[in-house]
Amino acid sequence: MNRPSVAILDDTQNVAAASADWRRLEGVAHLAILQRPFATEDEAAKALAPFDIAVMMRERTAFTASLIERLPKLRMIALTGARAPTLDIAACTAGGILICNTAGDRVTPATSELAFALILACARRISEADAAMKQGGWHAGLGTGYSLAGKTLGIVGLGRLGTKVAGFGRAFGMDVIAWSQNLTDEAAAAAGCRRVSKEELFANADAISLHLVLSERSRGIVGPHELAAMKPDAILVNTSRGPLIDEKALLSALHTGRLRAGLDVYDREPLPADHPLRQAPNVVLTPHLGYSTGAAFQQFYGESLENIEAYLAGAPIRMVNPEVWTAARA
Repeated sequence: MNRPSVAILDDTQNVAAASADWRRLEGVAHLAILQRPFATEDEAAKALAPFDIAVMMRERTAFTASLIERLPKLRMIALTGARAPTLDIAACTAGGILICNTAGDRVTPATSELAFALILACARRISEADAAMKQGGWHAGLGTGYSLAGKTLGIVGLGRLGTKVAGFGRAFGMDVIAWSQNLTDEAAAAAGCRRVSKEELFANADAISLHLVLSERSRGIVGPHELAAMKPDAILVNTSRGPLIDEKALLSALHTGRLRAGLDVYDREPLPADHPLRQAPNVVLTPHLGYSTGAAFQQFYGESLENIEAYLAGAPIRMVNPEVWTAARA
């Protein structure tokens, strides 16, 4: 019997091999680790055609219905994390592809800590100071930063991540306000925040951190109107999804010098080398590092390995679409 082929996708930080004991698949399956992102769907379809199982790193490679249709050999997707908006579950189910996911509780502290690190980096102008020091400079050309104590932190989306960042803000002596479409006074108070309107949040916050799921309702939720309402020298941080912010409007605001931004996510990822954000002033950029910690990768890849082993043993676990397995056994 031919051994199945397993592809680990988008290992762009070269951490997959050391994050789980993949030797357990020796003699059971062929394993390939693919590091380079796919530039197009055609490239993805060609590269993935030989594989029976794909280990999908969150939403880095989009598994759209059109791509899934081009992968007739694919029988299982081991998804890292609980869900990925770029994975078409209905198309997988229709195509008889089983999806098994993992927990993601180690993501919450990792991403929330990065969000607050970006706030601090913007407030104290750390990236400019670091660049000046490495170029032999000192204070010349560096503007003054400001302390967060006594300032107002605005949280847009008060879920697990937003609540964690709100706690960091309180620890730094900040007043914390929050808004989302369905937020109640009681839920805000339970998180140690005060619920305000969207307009009040953008007008009064000294730092704003976004923690919303991307949907048609939230896409572009920070646009020209919201950016224009922000205080001079206010900070906008996004560790959620790039399209929450109108990118063109943000670039314009950054070039005026009115506000600062800390960005970990972008409309297109990887961010193209010639993208104007890379040359924009008043912005701190990180390459989608929100969940990129050793602990998170160990959880993702360790549980993905368990999922693959269970599937190959005929007893799959953590199934997202169990009806596929039920139909296959009928």
